Amino acid sequence: MAKHVVAPVKEIPPGERKIVELEGRSIGVFNVNGEFYALRNRCPHQGGPMCEGKLTGFVTADVPGEYTYSRKGEILRCAWHGWEFDVKTGQSWFDPVKTRVRAYDVRVESGSDVTKDSEMAGMEKGPYTAETYAVTVEEDYVVVELS
Repeated sequence: MAKHVVAPVKEIPPGERKIVELEGRSIGVFNVNGEFYALRNRCPHQGGPMCEGKLTGFVTADVPGEYTYSRKGEILRCAWHGWEFDVKTGQSWFDPVKTRVRAYDVRVESGSDVTKDSEMAGMEKGPYTAETYAVTVEEDYVVVELS
């Protein structure tokens, strides 16, 4: 499983998104109320740029004239034809069993965790020692995992 650092957390504020290219795939990373989600930037309908669409919620009504707005910023509407998908799961609202957008695992990691994983990959310990200095990274990063 490949891990990709896509941005510092502060670069994608709540209600915003960042579209990135990872391993030849365009992927949208969304911040929904402080939680991060990633979706393939390709609508299953006609291949449109899914993640460039409008983020909305749901309007429901029990009686005429009285409505409720819920799930603000959790529903993504395709920029081309308005097909709606759940940002958290990638499921469509018109056919959740058969039609969905590919969702990817996302997590927030501290800077020290991000660098630790790749620090010594593929290297062997040698006989020489260099003078080193302590370094700290004090930011959190959004990381997307592709399988």
